[in-house]
Amino acid sequence: MSGLGEMDFAPEADCAPGAPHPRKTTRLFGQDEAQDAFLDAFNSHRMHHAWLITGPRGVGKATLAWRIARFLLAQPVDADDGGLFGEAPPPPTSLEIGEDHPVYRRSAQLAEPRLCLIRRAWDEKKGRHGTGISVEEVRKLNSFFHMSAADGGRRVVIVDSADEMNVSAANALLKTLEEPPKHAVLLLISHQPSRLLPTIRSRCRELRLGPLEPNDLARALEGAGFDAADHSASLAELSAGSVGEALRLTNAGGLHAYQDLIALFATLPRLDRSRALTLAEACVGAANADRYTLTIDLIEQFLTRLARTGAGRPPQVEAASDEVMLLNRLSPDGYAARDWAILQQELTARAQHARAVNLDPAALILDMVFKINDTASRLSR
Repeated sequence: MSGLGEMDFAPEADCAPGAPHPRKTTRLFGQDEAQDAFLDAFNSHRMHHAWLITGPRGVGKATLAWRIARFLLAQPVDADDGGLFGEAPPPPTSLEIGEDHPVYRRSAQLAEPRLCLIRRAWDEKKGRHGTGISVEEVRKLNSFFHMSAADGGRRVVIVDSADEMNVSAANALLKTLEEPPKHAVLLLISHQPSRLLPTIRSRCRELRLGPLEPNDLARALEGAGFDAADHSASLAELSAGSVGEALRLTNAGGLHAYQDLIALFATLPRLDRSRALTLAEACVGAANADRYTLTIDLIEQFLTRLARTGAGRPPQVEAASDEVMLLNRLSPDGYAARDWAILQQELTARAQHARAVNLDPAALILDMVFKINDTASRLSR
């Protein structure tokens, strides 16, 4: 747990590599509907004590949670009582608070005493984060609520992400949801809400966020320090509208790597074996571990796009030059779509097993490419 005055210097489990932490992200793009829904609840005095913020990874769920947390802590609890002169202040029209606001400054430093962040803990001895959020982290809420109750003001808890709680942690949090302290608001971030206890979901109001459109994605990447305006449409396609995934692709040269894959698969069913070998060898060694993971992900993405094309759902935007022409050639109908979908499932399962048993990366990549070539050859007949 963070947020009781200390500043964490260990790697942060709730921050995408190469991106600013959501608590330091000042703007949120493409999620106006969710922001307006929360603001409407606040202004109409229908505030729920627990909110489940859901949606795909990397679309701004944590950024929204931090915006809501800062907004709530910047608002007086009794803002609607009319004050000394009997006139209530006008209702807020935005969740925005200035970067010069004390709440913003304290939150950015994890030094806001009325804000508690629950996430996977850093294990100094093992030099890595825990595999999940433990019950010990959730139980620290008891001391947080006790220590922060002196002024009678609002208190906010962010759980990032609720999916990562183990069973004991989930049950401990459920007790707080069932009997929330006065003026407490809990914000649960979830990438896969179906994994949560039904009793947790039933005690929360959901705010669902969707994938970002290319323009919003480009603006979000620009806010994170990346200029992707020229490639925003391609990034939106390959990242499924996820800023987090788009950042990973940008940092890892994902667009260029996908273009290379398209050039390789353009030789199907007469595979260019020398080019395939070059692709596989680029994934060998500890220094190329990220490249290895990226290559597998992009191959799986290509197979998915093949299946969808044959099923009558071709991509609206090319993620690489000449991609659509290739997809139509290799997957012209529903029969081909079925075969590509089956192969995608088989190769995904094989890749998961191979990484679990540390199979040679080059061998796995070549095996995947050869099986794709075999399928293309069979379909061409």
